[in-house]
Amino acid sequence: MNKSVILIPFIYVYRIVSFILNILIRFVRYVALGIFFFNIILISMVVNSIFEIVRLTLIGFIFLSYLIYLAVIKLPFKFIFYVLKGFVWISYIVYRFIRYVILGFIFPFVIIYEIIAFVFSSIRNLYHRYQAYVERIKTARLNKKKRLEEERAKKRAILEKRKLEEKARKQRLKEEKLKKKRKRHKEMTEVYVNENVKIEKKTFGERIDEFLRKIIVFPQKVKQKIIEKYNNSSFVKNSRNKRDMEKQALLIEFATNKEERSDVKILYEYVAKDPDGKIVKGYFDAYSKVEVHSFLLSEGYEVYRIRTNKWIQFFYGRSSTNKVKIKTKKLLFFLTQLSTYLKSGIPLVDSLKILTRQYKNKAYQKIFRSMIYDLTMGDSFSEAMIKQGEAFPRLLINMIKAAEMTGQLPETLDEMAEYYTQTEKTRKQMITAMIYPTIVFVLSIAVISFILIFVIPRFVQIYESIDQTQIPKFTLMVMAASDFLENNLIWVLIGFIIFILIMRYLYNNVKLIRTLLQYIFMKTPGFGKIIIYNEITMFTKTFASLLSHNIFITDSMDVLNRITNNEIYKMLILDTISNLARGEKISKSFKDHWAFPLPAYEMLVTGERTGQLAEMMAKVADYYQELHRNAVTRLKTLIEPALLIMLTVVIGMIVLSIIIPMFNAFSLIQQ
Repeated sequence: MNKSVILIPFIYVYRIVSFILNILIRFVRYVALGIFFFNIILISMVVNSIFEIVRLTLIGFIFLSYLIYLAVIKLPFKFIFYVLKGFVWISYIVYRFIRYVILGFIFPFVIIYEIIAFVFSSIRNLYHRYQAYVERIKTARLNKKKRLEEERAKKRAILEKRKLEEKARKQRLKEEKLKKKRKRHKEMTEVYVNENVKIEKKTFGERIDEFLRKIIVFPQKVKQKIIEKYNNSSFVKNSRNKRDMEKQALLIEFATNKEERSDVKILYEYVAKDPDGKIVKGYFDAYSKVEVHSFLLSEGYEVYRIRTNKWIQFFYGRSSTNKVKIKTKKLLFFLTQLSTYLKSGIPLVDSLKILTRQYKNKAYQKIFRSMIYDLTMGDSFSEAMIKQGEAFPRLLINMIKAAEMTGQLPETLDEMAEYYTQTEKTRKQMITAMIYPTIVFVLSIAVISFILIFVIPRFVQIYESIDQTQIPKFTLMVMAASDFLENNLIWVLIGFIIFILIMRYLYNNVKLIRTLLQYIFMKTPGFGKIIIYNEITMFTKTFASLLSHNIFITDSMDVLNRITNNEIYKMLILDTISNLARGEKISKSFKDHWAFPLPAYEMLVTGERTGQLAEMMAKVADYYQELHRNAVTRLKTLIEPALLIMLTVVIGMIVLSIIIPMFNAFSLIQQ
């Protein structure tokens, strides 16, 4: 099949990107080869130098022997001169060798000492700041403590005064009680006493039992008195009378006025008593007040008030509910539990009521209650799910619609639970595979940024005394980058965040940009295969599931077009729908298409010829799912060392850019 005209710009863009990537790869390769040959030449120079030193030393010993021979035989004074000259020459060579060795060993320790000194100075400054902060806190606490003590002293003085007044009042009451007691005792002494009657005294154990019984009963009596006092209060009586009047008015309104049923659902606010006896206030979508009242009564509520107005519609409208999407984990629980309840013989409405009680999320409870209402109003299960907006996936709704026709709803729910389980497993596998490379990449950026912002500026002061012509260009580039980041770090971060937000907005809202980026990703070596394998797996698995439930091919393609997020495959599916409308085969659109591999195309053609398209698509899904799993594992294995090598090379180049000018400076000082 010829490429579409719309893909021609993407092909040119891909070729330009590939050309730039090839140039970068060759640049990196030649740099690596240069570093390798540089190391080889350096090793060769060291070996040749050692060889020359040994050769010159042997020649020196031979010449020294010859001089000894001449001195003994002929010239004793010249012998002494040449011996001293040879000793000076050897001493100079040994001195230069020891000096270079010592400098080579000491210089890393100097750098380490500078880093440690910088760390310790930073810690010391932080410690001094912390001490100052602690001193400020201690001073504030002492001032606060003094202020509190002054306030407490004033309060104690006031309390002492009040205690004295209370003590005087109690003393007066005590004297009055004592007078009353004496008066009562005087009256009791005048009462007739029958000496023949004997009063039976209680034992100590009986008194203890009675005391404990009173302690046990005391909280209940207090609670009962509080409840009686609360129920007998005017506020509670007025509220109860008001609710009863509203309830009676509501029933009279339903009996006298026949409210017209709205064509669309309206949000109503209700106040009712739930089955647990609690007064609740809630919101419910329905076509009329009567339907809300009937539904709440069927749920066991005692309704007091139902109303609606424009403010309720504005603040608590259906827009928030329609945008709620049930998470995959919760959806799996919903499908599994609903299938179990239906297999146990529980009706669909009762099953949804049980699920409503199991979910703690208010948005999910509202979705299920709305579904129960739609089912009681005569809608089918799939229609009730469609009315919930984006809560349920389109694939699930179409599968349930097909299951309603065949009467295999529990089996379909189990199959969809398995389907979403596999989908979630694949997604988690991708996330797990990318966690470690992402962490390594972020740490690499953080380490490189730390070196450029905090380490490189420490060496800039050293390079200021060096002639700029003696500093390599690469070192100047690193210093410029470090200076830029140090002075504009905030703006760089803000610009990066704005760039990410703009790209995300363009990807989500501009179809052309989304198509271009997806095309580039799918053409990227290594990573593109993973995307293609994943899309092929999802496409064939969903297509096979739809066909196995006797859904028409055109409807299946329409469902696939809605659930896929890849614009390349959307274009391919739309092309297939057009071909089907003209009476052509499915396989025509997929022939020679770069996004649909040849083995999958051959299986598709075989399924068309044999009439076993669903079985063939299921096999293709299993095959490419395994390929996807292997590709993800292989990419993870390759990315981890590649990122580590990249981090090592970049940090090594930065360190070399710092060290090389220092060696040049030392050589100039020696000369």
